[in-house]
Amino acid sequence: MQGAFEAVTNVLLTYFDGLYHADTARLSKVFHPEAIYASATGGAFIRLAMADYFAVVDQREPPAARNETRRDEIVSITFAGADTALAIVRCAIGEKHFTDFLSLVRLDGEWRIISKVFHFDIVAAASHGNPGD
Repeated sequence: MQGAFEAVTNVLLTYFDGLYHADTARLSKVFHPEAIYASATGGAFIRLAMADYFAVVDQREPPAARNETRRDEIVSITFAGADTALAIVRCAIGEKHFTDFLSLVRLDGEWRIISKVFHFDIVAAASHGNPGD
């Protein structure tokens, strides 16, 4: 049986792949169908159901199509019991540098993202460093 840390890490790597390729088929494997997507960056509250979020991703030009350098990392994974985890990850799409708080649950032996709450900063294309640089 796969360890919880490895299983969650694999979910997160698939998540990054889905974002980089704007691939909702991949993303649907890691998000629970009832998951929520939320942000309040800049004071504008956004909350989407998965179908609405996937529609946005489907309209996006994939970073892979632009040969954009991948900029994603797992900052931390914290477990609360055997079936709940919180992952903090960072990734970038174009000039938007995201910090995502991904809550995960394990149901029927499978880890899935149940909520994505995120913040983003705009970083000039020339710098493409970490948001704090």
